[in-house]
Amino acid sequence: MGKKKWIQTLAAGLVLMLLSTYFYTVNSSGLFYFVEGPLQDSLRKAKSIDERQPEDRIKIVKIDEKSLKAIGKFPWDRTTYAQLIEKLEESGAAAIGIDVVLAEPSKNPADDKALADVLAKYHNVIMPVQINYPSKQQQAGDLIPEKVDYPTPSLTTNRLQMAHINVFVDKDGKARKLPVGLPDENGAYIPAFSVALANLVLDDKNKVKRDTATGQWKSGDIVLPTNEKNQVTTEFFTLPRQKVDATTGYELLSFVDVMNSKKPLPLQGSIVLVGPFVTAMQDEYPTPISSVKMFGIEIHANMIQTILESKFYKDASKPLGVGIILLISLLAIFLFERFKGKTALFIFLGMLVLYGGVWLLCYTAGSIFLPLVYPQFALVTIYIWSLVSHYLEERKERNRVTGIFGRFVSKTVVDELLQSGEDVKLGGSRKDISLIFVDIRGFTPMSEKLEPEQVIQVLNEYLDVCTKAIFKFNGTLDKFIGDGVMAMFGAPIEYENHPEMAVRAAIEMKSQANVLEQKLIEKYGIGVKFGLGINSGPAVVGNIGSEDLRLDYTAIGDTVNLSARLESNAKPGQILISEQTYERVKDLFEIESIGEIKVKGKEKPVAVYEVIGHL
Repeated sequence: MGKKKWIQTLAAGLVLMLLSTYFYTVNSSGLFYFVEGPLQDSLRKAKSIDERQPEDRIKIVKIDEKSLKAIGKFPWDRTTYAQLIEKLEESGAAAIGIDVVLAEPSKNPADDKALADVLAKYHNVIMPVQINYPSKQQQAGDLIPEKVDYPTPSLTTNRLQMAHINVFVDKDGKARKLPVGLPDENGAYIPAFSVALANLVLDDKNKVKRDTATGQWKSGDIVLPTNEKNQVTTEFFTLPRQKVDATTGYELLSFVDVMNSKKPLPLQGSIVLVGPFVTAMQDEYPTPISSVKMFGIEIHANMIQTILESKFYKDASKPLGVGIILLISLLAIFLFERFKGKTALFIFLGMLVLYGGVWLLCYTAGSIFLPLVYPQFALVTIYIWSLVSHYLEERKERNRVTGIFGRFVSKTVVDELLQSGEDVKLGGSRKDISLIFVDIRGFTPMSEKLEPEQVIQVLNEYLDVCTKAIFKFNGTLDKFIGDGVMAMFGAPIEYENHPEMAVRAAIEMKSQANVLEQKLIEKYGIGVKFGLGINSGPAVVGNIGSEDLRLDYTAIGDTVNLSARLESNAKPGQILISEQTYERVKDLFEIESIGEIKVKGKEKPVAVYEVIGHL
């Protein structure tokens, strides 16, 4: 391939590569999030229940329909929560999280005091902070709050007992990630509800903390794979459930049952989350593992276990993702330009399958999500472009070949040859064909009377007459021989009536030559005629010459020689045909026998006939 073609190929491939890269980096989720997200979800759904293994220490106390009927409509008195916390502490709970926002003081100060006293007494109780954001941030990636709803100061002002309960959903509305920490109105980070509760049971070296120098969130030496919004992908160890099977999921306790228990519950060392478990309280979200929405308290429970087990799904970093797109794109550009047809198709399918396998392996072995759609988008578009490029290149080459070859055979023959797809190669094959040899009678005397420029002009006009007649009847112009022409009919495209076509072409040449002769007589006072010889029969037809340098498509054999001898014996304006041709066209034209003549190269005389014209 030429340098210019390589440059064009590389330029087009780079444009498609950069387009894929832009789609991948246009925002945190990429332009094709609606495809990429569900593909990741499908893998996560494929996990069996046995692989999920919920953590026994995590318990959920439900604010359910049963509790609402027994205790009364929501909101409840703060003393209710105080009593619940006392029950849970008596049962040995290691950490307690209340997922009910209490941002306003109670109408009864005594209620707030009852809960405040409990919160002051037990430091393992986490209260929720709700951070509210404007509908649109000033810049992409900003996390500037519009309002922060803290627990009312009448309950507690201890920041260590506060954690945010925000759940961010992706563009398709699904909760896949949770922010491990979010900045407050002053830029100080508030840990996630799940992080604060997990930290209460983790030893000091494994607690989740933010490295202020780097901005990274770490659990011991493990760097949490957060994105620009401090989110990590949550592993789901349970399915969303309103009706709970005792054998799966986190243990669920009804709020009222805990309140009415007469003796401590088996909660020693447990992490207990208290929160809404009814649809009416509007704290539920779609998740990637089920079409049924999951309550917010369940999502926090799953996030706690994700932190405890350090089972984080990691999205490949943007630089790594861009590198993958670049690598696949450059490889595709090189391969699809070098290989065509079925080979290119197999390479394309192989690359799709191979990268899909690598993507799946990274997920199963390392819990890493590489970009899938964007590298494959680059691969598909580059492959499609290569198909179009090769097609246009072939069309260009076809037109070039047609233009060149069209000087030797008619357009019909060119089209048939191109459709056959046969390669041009050295050698020939035996075919039954008809040959015409044409010579201008009286050309030498004429050339002596005219200027060289005039001779060339007259010669071209006569040869043009011959060429048009040959092409008109699907013949092949073999060569110009000085002021003569050699043509064949029935090769390279085989026609059963090639003798008829040859004779018709000869009659056409004779007719047009008579017209041209009259013009020359009027212009120069001199005219010339054609002498034509036609023979039909077997000949070896093919490419003769040097395979590397030059090939001539021609015919050789006795049939060719006899045709040439007939032309040399033809008088001006005479069309002579052999007996072989005569037998095949005698019923189609007016033909007269002129007897036998002795020709060079033949021991015996041959029968010769003159074509007078059409019947």
